[in-house]
Amino acid sequence: MNLIIRPAQLHDIPYIMQIYNAEIEHGVATWNNQPKSLEEYQQWFQYLQEAEFPLFVAEETETQVISGYAEYSSFRNFNGYDQTVEHAVYIDPKFTRLGLGKALMSKLIEHATAHHKHVMVAAIDSENISSIQLHGKLGFKQSGFMPEVGEKFGKWRDLVLMQLNLDESH
Repeated sequence: MNLIIRPAQLHDIPYIMQIYNAEIEHGVATWNNQPKSLEEYQQWFQYLQEAEFPLFVAEETETQVISGYAEYSSFRNFNGYDQTVEHAVYIDPKFTRLGLGKALMSKLIEHATAHHKHVMVAAIDSENISSIQLHGKLGFKQSGFMPEVGEKFGKWRDLVLMQLNLDESH
């Protein structure tokens, strides 16, 4: 399987929506519990573009199937946090364990570093051990643990916070 990672385009939004909405319905990588509409995704895409935040997709070159995506945006909406970003990576379950998460994360780190961001934050469900391990391999350090701060599928969820100091990562 040949994959490329490239900036997302408007025509990719339905594929991104499908991946994320499936995670909303079946997974705990996001604690959202209401699927989002195409209009909401289009508005989100426009926001990312206007704010000059990246959105990358992993695309299978022969079929042009989008197998995952990654983005980062503001960590918090206060200007003192302008150089800190929070990222998200989602992989279609049919394409897990192929190195896509690492490839997408590496692209985000490269982009954030080139755009003079200082810290990248990850907020990960505590039971998502593979994501925690991947972030650790990429140099992220656990900086927080927040028990029972979210709920999904009728269960309280714990949040692991990890961060990468981008000034030290290269």
